Amino acid sequence: MDQAANLRKLVLETKPEEASNTRVMVVTSGKGGVGKTSLSVSLAIALAQDGKSVTLVDADLGLANINVILGIIPKYNLYHVIKGKKKLNDIIIDVPEGIKIIAGASGFHQLANLDQKQREGFISSMSELSKDDFLIIDTGAGVSQNVLSFVMAANEIIVVTTPEPTAITDAYGIIKAIAAQNIEKSIKLIVNRAQSVAEGKRVAQRVINIAGQFLNIKVESLGFVYEDIYVPKSVRNQKPFIVGYPNSKSSGCVKMIANRINNKEAGAIKEGGIGSFLRNLLGHDKLEMDE
Repeated sequence: MDQAANLRKLVLETKPEEASNTRVMVVTSGKGGVGKTSLSVSLAIALAQDGKSVTLVDADLGLANINVILGIIPKYNLYHVIKGKKKLNDIIIDVPEGIKIIAGASGFHQLANLDQKQREGFISSMSELSKDDFLIIDTGAGVSQNVLSFVMAANEIIVVTTPEPTAITDAYGIIKAIAAQNIEKSIKLIVNRAQSVAEGKRVAQRVINIAGQFLNIKVESLGFVYEDIYVPKSVRNQKPFIVGYPNSKSSGCVKMIANRINNKEAGAIKEGGIGSFLRNLLGHDKLEMDE
């Protein structure tokens, strides 16, 4: 039995109940520059502030920057895991904000196109994360193969957009890519940088209506985050806005979104958990084993 067969055997033997308490959420966007990563970091911290254990994975394999927003310099990152030099647990960092992070590999452009062996090693390492309440995966933007691999593997998907027409169009594009797979997914939408409540609701309803009418796919709104001068200021200070400016309008919005996520019963998510995520990721990578 070859390495791929061993990996498939390992993943298939992962019992869903062993990781049933872990909700795997992928945060993605159709285009860059919508504030997705900053939002992912503050959302993870908001969930931790509610007493949840959270690991945040930087899966933007080309332009990783979660560690930049948190103002830390990791000694090891996903590059070392993919190359087989470290296990995933070796690179997990506990940060003062109350979450754990797994740093991406900024600058290693070859990671944007992982080969099968490297992908297998990464999937195998992911099986080590099964004790948290939440595993949040911040993907790259767009509809590349690697982005869609993570998106289609998770059962909970959060798409981030802004009111800009190009961002809305690209958000629709990634939802369309998800719908094309004909797989039932829980797709949520966050409108970032809204100027008002009315604008946030209007943009969300527009995306929901278009997705329902043309793709026959249900998209639910998680809410919106105000345009806020404290967000870019926090990025410059390398401190998440929910920590640096906890009473800001943007922080209040993220806390409300975290509450909505917490209030949704995990059991309502179809086949959640690390085991399901790994099986889905393995399937979408189309690894084959010798019989």
